[in-house]
Amino acid sequence: MSEASPPPSSDSSGAHGPAAPVPPAPAPAPAGQVLEDPASPHSRSPQASKPVSTWAPLVASPSFRMLWGVTLAANICMWMNDVAAAWMMTSLTTSPVLVALVQTASTLPVFLLGLPSGALADILDRRRYVIATQFLVATVAVLLCITVAMGWMTAPLLLALTFANGIGTAMRWPVFSALLPEMVSKAHLPSAMALNGVAMNASRIVGPLVAGAIIASLGSAWVFVLNAVLSILSGIVLVRWKRHQPENPLGRERLHSAMRVGLQFVKESPRMRAVIARTVAFFFMSTAIMALLPLTAQRFEGHFVGGAGTFTILLASMGAGAIISAMFLPRLRQALGEKLVIVGTCVMALATVGVALVPHLLLAIACMMVAGMALISTANSLGVKAQMALPNWVRARGMAAYQMSIMGGTAIGAALWGKVASLTSVPTSLMAAAVTGVLVMLLVQRLVTERQALEDLSPSKAWIPPTHDRPEGGRVVVQIEYRINPAKARRFRTLMQESRRSRLRQGAVGWSLLHSMEQPERYVEQIVDESWTEHLRRFERVTAADVALRERKLAFHVHDTPPTVRRYFETD
Repeated sequence: MSEASPPPSSDSSGAHGPAAPVPPAPAPAPAGQVLEDPASPHSRSPQASKPVSTWAPLVASPSFRMLWGVTLAANICMWMNDVAAAWMMTSLTTSPVLVALVQTASTLPVFLLGLPSGALADILDRRRYVIATQFLVATVAVLLCITVAMGWMTAPLLLALTFANGIGTAMRWPVFSALLPEMVSKAHLPSAMALNGVAMNASRIVGPLVAGAIIASLGSAWVFVLNAVLSILSGIVLVRWKRHQPENPLGRERLHSAMRVGLQFVKESPRMRAVIARTVAFFFMSTAIMALLPLTAQRFEGHFVGGAGTFTILLASMGAGAIISAMFLPRLRQALGEKLVIVGTCVMALATVGVALVPHLLLAIACMMVAGMALISTANSLGVKAQMALPNWVRARGMAAYQMSIMGGTAIGAALWGKVASLTSVPTSLMAAAVTGVLVMLLVQRLVTERQALEDLSPSKAWIPPTHDRPEGGRVVVQIEYRINPAKARRFRTLMQESRRSRLRQGAVGWSLLHSMEQPERYVEQIVDESWTEHLRRFERVTAADVALRERKLAFHVHDTPPTVRRYFETD
């Protein structure tokens, strides 16, 4: 190993900056102080305490209006495609397995490709990336039209094209989520995410109804035609969108490294771990009402309409409830704050029990509307928490992990509650899901803790990267030597665990704290980076919270000069 000569009296390891003065900025928070969540009712400013209208982002941001319109069209196309594909499969085969696989082919790519698509959305130009995914979906829609029109469609080909459409959807979701904070202010972010929920739930109503009407009057092929037209028009709208992508002097991250760093960030972020745990717990329970809805609808056959009509009405009722709730979300967030997730879980459980027990369709419709309200309120709160826990450089990867947790919780819950229903009954399974869901959420909130306040994740340029030329290959090892009063060593070691999480979130591949056997006051923090380029990337990822953490560490350093920094790189 070869030692790089460090700048004198500085720590430019990607965690500590040089002693050079920093441009005037707001005074750093005292040790341990973090910024408040703008979505929290505890914000101190009068403006923060005033609820923001759900529609405010549409009025304030033309770019968000455009993206929201594209999202709505994309969701409608997704639902139309799923309905038309499922219906067409019944005419191509009598196999229940192949019919069921249509849903699997549509949703499986979202789980399998979530992290790679999030990594690509972070390392590529997000505008070009979302345009590419949109035209991928449009191409699949055109291929569906051609194969149906020419009479070439078969069951395996339909599954393959449905899977390809699911790939486009899976690649599109993380970048849509990552673009939101660029288009709206922090104060408008919860409302923007609520509007995305409105788009999803409105499409849940509009898509199947439009597809059903077209299938009944013109045939399934025309659903694919409309899908293709809407997808192409949405792509054209995105092409007209102007967005500046800043150039990175270090170049693009490699895909495998970007995926590693994304997973590492989520693993080392207590707030993201808490969000994902709560998300899995909530959707593990809430999926029961959707997974068993076709069987639930059979209980009400003959009340007003047949089984298929009852299923459509109950599904539409849930979407309508979600849309209604979205209008009141700002006030709900203000009134409930951090309690919104557990309250939403309890309301969802009560609605699930209601659907299981009520004797009449009208009461079931009311319960489904309440379930829709609880679903969007809780999901919105969890989604906002995820957005607030992510800096922009890793946002798409973090939101991909959040969306994968939704899919994972949904998949596990649907399989479990379906099995319980087959062994007992549908009402029993729904009630078991409701009780278990509340208990699991209470357990998760107790075991997986999160701070109510948010760290300031805004980028900081307080640390100047080193200018030494170093080879691209080989790992870089950084050692930072502290002198600590032995009486305060325990508190210092506790604080250094925060430093470990910070370094690993920034992308370091290794971290350790060494304690000298000969000199009890001497501690050495050691950070390992994958390469010199990845070492420099950590300077780009420094946040205001990292700067505050540095000051807290330096407060323990008792030597007259700043901590000594040494860099080494591996040699052959």
